Amino acid sequence: MTKPAKAVNPNHIFVDTNVLIGGYSGDPRFQKDAACLHYLYSLNGKKLYISTLSVAQLISVYQKKKTNDEIRRIVRELRHRFNVIDFTARDIDEALNETGADIEDNVQYVLAMKQKCRIIVTNNYKDYRLLMWIEATSPEKVKIITK
Repeated sequence: MTKPAKAVNPNHIFVDTNVLIGGYSGDPRFQKDAACLHYLYSLNGKKLYISTLSVAQLISVYQKKKTNDEIRRIVRELRHRFNVIDFTARDIDEALNETGADIEDNVQYVLAMKQKCRIIVTNNYKDYRLLMWIEATSPEKVKIITK
């Protein structure tokens, strides 16, 4: 039995944690992530989403790499640029039942679907290949998909 189609909004875009971490790292190896974020910030008529899980993961990764003031600045900018979505125990339960390869990505997928996002921007798009109703794309391809 196939799942019934879920309604998605073509103007809703979810950004995965790995793109945020790369984009704010300042590391030239992740220039594509930074460029992707700057492009998304320039779009009109699109709603951008991230999760509280992503914010917590970003803080954890940067804790030993950046000063607290730098982390605060980044988190404040994220809160300004994105709609930050909380996740619940029910979301976790739903994520545990998804067929994706990575449970953390399943949580992100569930949250993106809650907001009716059509696109997830991620460097781990292979982990979303088994998940239905949403298009996972890499930062390099986001311009093509959002036109």
